Amino acid sequence: MIQLKSLNKLAAIAAALSVAGAAQAADLTVISFGGTNQKAQVKAYYEPFMRSTGIKIIPGEYNGEQAKIKAMVEAGNVSWDVVELESPEMARGCEEGLYEKLDYSKIGNKKDFLPAAVNECGIGFFVWSTVLAYNADKLKQAPTSWSDFWDMKKFPGKRGMRKGAKFTLEFALMADGVAPADVYKVLATKAGVDRAFKKLDQIKPHIQWWEAGAQPPQLLAAGDVVMSSAYNGRIATAQKEGRNLKIVWTGNIYDVESYGIPKGAAKREEAYKFLATLVKPENQVVFSGEIPYGPTNVKANPQISAAIAAELPTSASNIKTAVASNTMFWVEHGEDLEQRFNAWAAR
Repeated sequence: MIQLKSLNKLAAIAAALSVAGAAQAADLTVISFGGTNQKAQVKAYYEPFMRSTGIKIIPGEYNGEQAKIKAMVEAGNVSWDVVELESPEMARGCEEGLYEKLDYSKIGNKKDFLPAAVNECGIGFFVWSTVLAYNADKLKQAPTSWSDFWDMKKFPGKRGMRKGAKFTLEFALMADGVAPADVYKVLATKAGVDRAFKKLDQIKPHIQWWEAGAQPPQLLAAGDVVMSSAYNGRIATAQKEGRNLKIVWTGNIYDVESYGIPKGAAKREEAYKFLATLVKPENQVVFSGEIPYGPTNVKANPQISAAIAAELPTSASNIKTAVASNTMFWVEHGEDLEQRFNAWAAR
């Protein structure tokens, strides 16, 4: 009898551990860049995913450090299941074997997505843009281009720029008269790089550098800068909070944000279910309504209201004078250009 009770007790403990283990196994660790972008993802993607699958999402944040992912993969101890990635890091990491090669039969029909969203190691789930933003309370006249950004006489005051070569050099060339369509052709030459840095020299004493996406709207609202490069979604959030910040779409640079699965992640099937949730048109419509980033599933566009569509990087008017970020250019030249930029900025 005692033996039977003991066996029953052990069986009950084993069953409890099995249930706990199953629950734990079902958890999915999703790493993003945080902030208002993550809040929008929670409503548009995390909550529908958890409702439909019963799998709990464990959210986390990082700043895009590939070294963390590389260390996990090389150690064979991958604790992140899906990771948000910018295009150059995704492409570079794919070449280095840091991410799983995706099976699109588990995600969706490639024909439904923008071509730039379909990648070997990542699926794009929104289009974002870096724009010229300004504080309308501080400027009597509205700037209309990157040439105005450089015009210290007409628009006196500090400028905000991201502390890095990427996009900063492209903006400098556009300010110097290079057509958006020719930016990367010029930047691929030594003369073009020299030209960009020479242009940056003109406003270097007036630049307030920023490193995190939350900083430009803060700097603009505080009056620390009168104009800044900024992520369009961050400016939109500040506008909702009542800040009189405006966007100039001329010469904006847009890119696609993706999610990938680190190589060796244990919960690949669950990760694929999450990726499939990201690209459903109805979920992307919700996301664009929360933060004005454009959908990558073309079937989402007709479902987005005209008012919201007008504020997206993918709208016809906003994309007309835009530059598509050249991922392979930055994969090939990024390291050298960032080194030169850091040396220039430190002088």
